[in-house]
Amino acid sequence: MKTIIDCIGNTPLAEIRYLNTNPNVKIYAKLEGNNPGGSVKDRAALNMIRSAMERGEVDQNTKLIEATSGNTGIALAMIASIYGIDIELVMPSSSTRERTLTMEAFGAKVTLLDSIEVCRDYAEEKGTQPGYFLLNQFANPDNYLAHYKTTGPEIWEETEGKITHFVSSMGTTGSIMGNSRYLKEKNPDIQIVGCQPTEESSIPGIRRWPVEYLPKIYEPERVDSIMDVSQQDATSAARALAKKEGIFAGMSSGGALHCALQLAEELDSGLIVFIACDRGDRYLSSDLFG
Repeated sequence: MKTIIDCIGNTPLAEIRYLNTNPNVKIYAKLEGNNPGGSVKDRAALNMIRSAMERGEVDQNTKLIEATSGNTGIALAMIASIYGIDIELVMPSSSTRERTLTMEAFGAKVTLLDSIEVCRDYAEEKGTQPGYFLLNQFANPDNYLAHYKTTGPEIWEETEGKITHFVSSMGTTGSIMGNSRYLKEKNPDIQIVGCQPTEESSIPGIRRWPVEYLPKIYEPERVDSIMDVSQQDATSAARALAKKEGIFAGMSSGGALHCALQLAEELDSGLIVFIACDRGDRYLSSDLFG
Protein backbone atom coordinates (compact mmCIF):
# COMPACT_ATOMS: atom_id res chain seq x y z
CA MET A 1 0.00 0.00 0.00
CA LYS A 2 1.17 3.52 -0.77
CA THR A 3 1.71 6.36 1.68
CA ILE A 4 0.83 9.93 0.67
CA ILE A 5 4.51 10.52 -0.08
CA ASP A 6 4.46 7.64 -2.56
CA CYS A 7 1.68 9.46 -4.43
CA ILE A 8 3.93 12.41 -5.30
CA GLY A 9 5.01 12.43 -8.93
CA ASN A 10 4.20 10.18 -11.89
CA THR A 11 1.67 12.76 -13.06
CA PRO A 12 0.06 12.28 -16.48
CA LEU A 13 0.54 14.12 -19.74
CA ALA A 14 -2.65 15.39 -21.39
CA GLU A 15 -2.68 16.45 -25.03
CA ILE A 16 -3.89 19.95 -25.90
CA ARG A 17 -6.20 19.04 -28.76
CA TYR A 18 -8.56 21.96 -29.29
CA LEU A 19 -6.44 25.07 -28.65
CA ASN A 20 -3.47 23.91 -30.70
CA THR A 21 -3.92 25.06 -34.31
CA ASN A 22 -0.78 23.46 -35.78
CA PRO A 23 -1.51 19.83 -36.82
CA ASN A 24 2.22 19.12 -37.19
CA VAL A 25 3.01 19.96 -33.57
CA LYS A 26 1.85 18.08 -30.49
CA ILE A 27 1.41 19.95 -27.21
CA TYR A 28 1.08 18.14 -23.88
CA ALA A 29 0.37 19.49 -20.41
CA LYS A 30 2.17 17.82 -17.51
CA LEU A 31 -0.66 17.79 -14.95
CA GLU A 32 1.18 18.65 -11.74
CA GLY A 33 -2.08 19.55 -10.01
CA ASN A 34 -2.57 15.79 -9.69
CA ASN A 35 0.05 15.69 -6.93
CA PRO A 36 -1.51 15.18 -3.47
CA GLY A 37 -0.65 18.73 -2.38
CA GLY A 38 -2.09 20.07 -5.62
CA SER A 39 1.01 21.39 -7.37
CA VAL A 40 4.42 20.75 -8.89
CA LYS A 41 5.95 22.02 -5.64
CA ASP A 42 5.24 18.72 -3.86
CA ARG A 43 8.31 17.33 -5.59
CA ALA A 44 10.73 20.02 -4.39
CA ALA A 45 9.21 20.19 -0.90
CA LEU A 46 9.66 16.47 -0.37
CA ASN A 47 13.22 16.46 -1.69
CA MET A 48 14.28 19.54 0.32
CA ILE A 49 12.93 18.30 3.66
CA ARG A 50 13.82 14.64 3.25
CA SER A 51 17.35 15.39 2.01
CA ALA A 52 17.96 17.80 4.91
CA MET A 53 16.81 15.10 7.34
CA GLU A 54 19.05 12.50 5.72
CA ARG A 55 22.02 14.86 6.10
CA GLY A 56 21.18 15.41 9.76
CA GLU A 57 20.46 19.12 9.28
CA VAL A 58 16.81 18.81 10.32
CA ASP A 59 14.97 16.72 12.90
CA GLN A 60 11.67 16.91 14.80
CA ASN A 61 13.11 19.58 17.11
CA THR A 62 13.88 21.91 14.20
CA LYS A 63 11.66 24.83 13.24
CA LEU A 64 11.54 25.19 9.48
CA ILE A 65 10.97 28.58 7.86
CA GLU A 66 10.46 29.52 4.22
CA ALA A 67 9.24 32.41 2.07
CA THR A 68 6.73 31.36 -0.57
CA SER A 69 4.15 32.75 -2.97
CA GLY A 70 1.84 29.87 -2.11
CA ASN A 71 2.29 26.48 -3.73
CA THR A 72 5.66 25.71 -2.17
CA GLY A 73 4.23 26.67 1.21
CA ILE A 74 1.31 24.27 0.87
CA ALA A 75 3.64 21.47 -0.19
CA LEU A 76 6.09 22.18 2.63
CA ALA A 77 3.27 22.33 5.17
CA MET A 78 2.02 18.94 4.00
CA ILE A 79 5.47 17.29 4.08
CA ALA A 80 6.41 18.89 7.42
CA SER A 81 3.16 17.60 8.95
CA ILE A 82 3.95 14.07 7.79
CA TYR A 83 7.39 14.20 9.45
CA GLY A 84 6.10 15.97 12.58
CA ILE A 85 8.19 19.12 12.09
CA ASP A 86 7.07 22.68 12.94
CA ILE A 87 7.13 25.15 10.05
CA GLU A 88 6.55 28.88 9.57
CA LEU A 89 5.63 30.04 6.08
CA VAL A 90 6.00 33.68 5.03
CA MET A 91 3.78 34.88 2.19
CA PRO A 92 2.84 38.11 0.42
CA SER A 93 -0.37 39.56 1.84
CA SER A 94 -1.82 39.47 -1.70
CA SER A 95 -1.90 35.66 -1.63
CA THR A 96 -5.32 34.07 -2.00
CA ARG A 97 -7.17 33.05 1.16
CA GLU A 98 -7.30 29.44 -0.04
CA ARG A 99 -3.53 29.21 0.19
CA THR A 100 -3.35 30.52 3.76
CA LEU A 101 -6.15 28.26 4.98
CA THR A 102 -4.63 25.20 3.32
CA MET A 103 -1.25 25.77 4.99
CA GLU A 104 -2.92 26.29 8.34
CA ALA A 105 -4.97 23.11 7.83
CA PHE A 106 -1.68 21.22 7.65
CA GLY A 107 -0.61 22.83 10.94
CA ALA A 108 1.76 25.52 9.63
CA LYS A 109 2.18 29.00 11.08
CA VAL A 110 1.54 31.59 8.34
CA THR A 111 3.02 35.10 8.38
CA LEU A 112 1.80 37.62 5.78
CA LEU A 113 4.05 40.51 4.66
CA ASP A 114 4.04 43.10 1.86
CA SER A 115 5.88 41.38 -1.02
CA ILE A 116 7.79 38.21 -1.83
CA GLU A 117 11.06 40.15 -1.59
CA VAL A 118 10.17 41.32 1.97
CA CYS A 119 9.14 37.75 2.79
CA ARG A 120 12.49 36.41 1.60
CA ASP A 121 14.43 38.96 3.67
CA TYR A 122 12.35 38.13 6.78
CA ALA A 123 12.79 34.37 6.35
CA GLU A 124 16.53 34.66 5.73
CA GLU A 125 17.00 36.75 8.89
CA LYS A 126 14.88 34.45 11.06
CA GLY A 127 16.59 31.40 9.61
CA THR A 128 19.82 32.50 11.29
CA GLN A 129 18.24 32.25 14.75
CA PRO A 130 18.95 29.20 16.95
CA GLY A 131 16.60 26.28 16.33
CA TYR A 132 15.46 27.54 12.91
CA PHE A 133 16.35 26.09 9.52
CA LEU A 134 15.81 28.05 6.30
CA LEU A 135 14.97 25.71 3.43
CA ASN A 136 15.75 28.51 0.94
CA GLN A 137 14.17 27.10 -2.21
CA PHE A 138 15.74 29.95 -4.20
CA ALA A 139 19.27 28.72 -3.51
CA ASN A 140 18.74 25.07 -2.53
CA PRO A 141 20.04 22.47 -5.04
CA ASP A 142 17.53 19.97 -3.63
CA ASN A 143 14.85 22.10 -5.33
CA TYR A 144 16.04 21.51 -8.89
CA LEU A 145 17.35 18.01 -8.11
CA ALA A 146 13.76 16.94 -7.38
CA HIS A 147 12.97 17.57 -11.04
CA TYR A 148 16.22 16.08 -12.27
CA LYS A 149 15.34 12.88 -10.39
CA THR A 150 11.61 12.70 -11.14
CA THR A 151 9.91 15.16 -13.53
CA GLY A 152 12.53 15.02 -16.26
CA PRO A 153 12.70 11.21 -16.41
CA GLU A 154 8.89 11.01 -16.40
CA ILE A 155 8.59 13.41 -19.35
CA TRP A 156 11.30 11.57 -21.29
CA GLU A 157 9.60 8.22 -20.76
CA GLU A 158 6.06 9.50 -21.35
CA THR A 159 7.03 11.06 -24.69
CA GLU A 160 9.20 8.04 -25.60
CA GLY A 161 12.10 10.43 -26.03
CA LYS A 162 10.27 12.43 -28.72
CA ILE A 163 10.04 15.72 -26.81
CA THR A 164 11.54 18.62 -28.78
CA HIS A 165 10.59 21.61 -26.56
CA PHE A 166 10.08 21.97 -22.81
CA VAL A 167 8.14 25.06 -21.65
CA SER A 168 7.96 26.18 -18.03
CA SER A 169 6.99 29.28 -16.10
CA MET A 170 9.89 30.56 -13.98
CA GLY A 171 9.53 31.34 -10.28
CA THR A 172 12.21 29.76 -8.11
CA THR A 173 13.42 28.26 -11.43
CA GLY A 174 13.79 24.84 -9.79
CA SER A 175 11.53 23.13 -12.31
CA ILE A 176 13.19 24.55 -15.41
CA MET A 177 16.72 24.02 -14.04
CA GLY A 178 16.16 20.39 -13.06
CA ASN A 179 14.30 19.43 -16.22
CA SER A 180 16.86 21.20 -18.38
CA ARG A 181 19.68 19.27 -16.75
CA TYR A 182 18.00 15.91 -17.31
CA LEU A 183 16.51 16.46 -20.75
CA LYS A 184 19.66 18.01 -22.21
CA GLU A 185 21.63 14.97 -21.00
CA LYS A 186 19.24 12.74 -22.92
CA ASN A 187 19.15 14.96 -26.03
CA PRO A 188 21.09 18.25 -26.22
CA ASP A 189 18.84 19.43 -29.07
CA ILE A 190 15.76 19.69 -26.83
CA GLN A 191 14.89 23.37 -26.50
CA ILE A 192 14.25 24.72 -23.00
CA VAL A 193 11.87 27.68 -22.98
CA GLY A 194 11.17 29.83 -19.91
CA CYS A 195 8.13 32.03 -19.36
CA GLN A 196 8.22 35.27 -17.36
CA PRO A 197 5.67 38.06 -16.83
CA THR A 198 5.85 41.28 -18.81
CA GLU A 199 7.10 44.29 -16.84
CA GLU A 200 3.63 45.50 -15.86
CA SER A 201 2.12 42.07 -15.10
CA SER A 202 1.53 40.18 -11.86
CA ILE A 203 1.19 36.41 -12.24
CA PRO A 204 1.10 34.33 -9.02
CA GLY A 205 4.02 31.93 -8.75
CA ILE A 206 6.26 33.42 -11.44
CA ARG A 207 8.38 36.54 -11.38
CA ARG A 208 10.54 38.85 -13.40
CA TRP A 209 13.10 39.02 -10.61
CA PRO A 210 15.18 42.11 -9.78
CA VAL A 211 18.83 41.19 -10.25
CA GLU A 212 19.52 41.19 -6.50
CA TYR A 213 16.73 38.64 -5.91
CA LEU A 214 17.44 36.36 -8.88
CA PRO A 215 17.40 32.75 -7.54
CA LYS A 216 20.91 31.48 -6.92
CA ILE A 217 20.02 28.12 -8.45
CA TYR A 218 19.25 29.81 -11.77
CA GLU A 219 21.83 29.26 -14.52
CA PRO A 220 20.84 31.26 -17.61
CA GLU A 221 22.86 29.07 -19.95
CA ARG A 222 20.45 26.18 -19.24
CA VAL A 223 17.54 28.09 -20.81
CA ASP A 224 17.58 28.41 -24.60
CA SER A 225 14.99 31.19 -24.81
CA ILE A 226 12.65 33.22 -22.59
CA MET A 227 9.19 34.32 -23.62
CA ASP A 228 7.27 37.16 -21.98
CA VAL A 229 3.59 36.69 -21.17
CA SER A 230 1.14 39.33 -20.00
CA GLN A 231 -1.24 38.86 -17.08
CA GLN A 232 -4.15 39.23 -19.52
CA ASP A 233 -2.84 36.54 -21.87
CA ALA A 234 -2.08 34.18 -18.96
CA THR A 235 -5.60 34.71 -17.59
CA SER A 236 -7.23 34.15 -20.99
CA ALA A 237 -5.20 30.99 -21.55
CA ALA A 238 -6.07 29.58 -18.10
CA ARG A 239 -9.77 30.18 -18.78
CA ALA A 240 -9.51 28.60 -22.24
CA LEU A 241 -7.64 25.63 -20.79
CA ALA A 242 -10.62 24.91 -18.55
CA LYS A 243 -13.38 25.68 -21.07
CA LYS A 244 -11.85 24.02 -24.13
CA GLU A 245 -9.56 21.30 -22.78
CA GLY A 246 -11.19 20.44 -19.43
CA ILE A 247 -7.98 21.21 -17.53
CA PHE A 248 -8.60 23.37 -14.44
CA ALA A 249 -5.29 25.06 -13.63
CA GLY A 250 -3.89 28.35 -12.33
CA MET A 251 -2.63 31.51 -14.00
CA SER A 252 1.01 30.42 -14.27
CA SER A 253 -0.18 27.31 -16.13
CA GLY A 254 -2.09 29.64 -18.43
CA GLY A 255 1.10 31.60 -19.00
CA ALA A 256 3.01 28.46 -19.93
CA LEU A 257 0.19 27.34 -22.24
CA HIS A 258 0.13 30.74 -23.96
CA CYS A 259 3.87 30.48 -24.63
CA ALA A 260 3.52 26.86 -25.82
CA LEU A 261 0.77 27.86 -28.28
CA GLN A 262 2.86 30.76 -29.59
CA LEU A 263 5.84 28.46 -29.98
CA ALA A 264 3.76 25.85 -31.84
CA GLU A 265 2.76 28.46 -34.42
CA GLU A 266 6.44 29.05 -35.21
CA LEU A 267 7.40 25.38 -35.67
CA ASP A 268 7.17 23.11 -38.72
CA SER A 269 6.95 20.08 -36.44
CA GLY A 270 7.66 19.12 -32.85
CA LEU A 271 6.45 17.83 -29.50
CA ILE A 272 6.06 20.44 -26.78
CA VAL A 273 5.57 19.66 -23.08
CA PHE A 274 4.59 22.45 -20.70
CA ILE A 275 4.14 22.33 -16.95
CA ALA A 276 0.58 22.85 -15.71
CA CYS A 277 1.79 23.83 -12.26
CA ASP A 278 -1.30 23.51 -10.08
CA ARG A 279 -5.10 23.38 -9.87
CA GLY A 280 -7.53 26.18 -10.51
CA ASP A 281 -9.44 25.78 -7.24
CA ARG A 282 -6.54 27.56 -5.55
CA TYR A 283 -7.63 30.78 -7.30
CA LEU A 284 -11.39 30.83 -6.83
CA SER A 285 -11.32 33.81 -4.46
CA SER A 286 -9.36 35.81 -7.06
CA ASP A 287 -10.72 37.16 -10.34
CA LEU A 288 -8.93 34.54 -12.45
CA PHE A 289 -12.14 32.73 -13.33
CA GLY A 290 -14.54 35.51 -12.36
